[in-house]
Amino acid sequence: MDKARQHGAMALFDQPWGDSPTQSGGRVPGAEGVPAFVLRRPRANPIPVLIAVPHAGRFYPPALTAALRHPREAGLRLEDRYIDLVADRVARATGAGLLLAHAPRAMIDLNRAPDDIDWEMVQGGGSAVRARLTAGRRARSGLGLVPRRLPGLGELWRAPISRAALEERIAWVHQPYHAALAKTLESMRDRWGAALLLDLHSMPPLGPKSGPEAAVDYVIGDRFGAACDSRLVGATLDHFERKGASVAHNRPYAGGYVLDRHGAPARKISAMQLEVCRSAYLDAAMREPAEGVDAVSETIAGLVRLLADEVVAGGFGFAQAAE
Repeated sequence: MDKARQHGAMALFDQPWGDSPTQSGGRVPGAEGVPAFVLRRPRANPIPVLIAVPHAGRFYPPALTAALRHPREAGLRLEDRYIDLVADRVARATGAGLLLAHAPRAMIDLNRAPDDIDWEMVQGGGSAVRARLTAGRRARSGLGLVPRRLPGLGELWRAPISRAALEERIAWVHQPYHAALAKTLESMRDRWGAALLLDLHSMPPLGPKSGPEAAVDYVIGDRFGAACDSRLVGATLDHFERKGASVAHNRPYAGGYVLDRHGAPARKISAMQLEVCRSAYLDAAMREPAEGVDAVSETIAGLVRLLADEVVAGGFGFAQAAE
């Protein structure tokens, strides 16, 4: 993985953030001094919204790059390419908290359960019973906790990873990231009466962008109602409609482990996944940011302001567990 991409990842996090304190957590295995993630929250904590970006990490340690069969292609396809630039702009414009991963998805997928593992790619594997019980649908498809294969590229790794390396990635990246995410959401909920996690991702184009069957630019996921208060989902759909933006709900992306673990409307913590089509903000090759970054950032910033108002207004009125 080229140094320019690594530098780009670090440069974003080195920018000043006004009076907002920055918390670094975990560390990227094989990269001395590089935290697994950074968390930024304005001191005034003006709104109860946290934007998290788990799949935009671009820091590839040399050992990880050397272990990949197709390092550049695999990284580009696994990353939510530069969606962190959009998240950064939205957070600065709205005062939302911001949680950004440094560790790349190729190393460990923060939107997968820690036991969603394809044990055939781990040296020594697991017992037949353990492998059968713990390998979920995503691991079997090649996109488990550690991605194994991609269509058109096949197997991603030159050799199986060691059990020690897997445990290191979980302990140094996955566990501290989700601990920070949970703690921040609970803190926001305790202050405001409710909180919202916006889990921001990007997606490849779902089809042609013109014609009667034109593909959407946004997909919101709420685990089919389990992760997010329905009023916030309704407000989101209305917002995109007013902006003239095409949007789908739970199809084809309903959310993953992040929403399963952290979305708890009965406890007044809602979680929503937002997928943004890469063609809306990247160049034609979908490799570098383009003019669309401004428009996408403005649209999502408007959404965050709207949802923040909804969360505050409903802080003591969201559905209770007994209802």
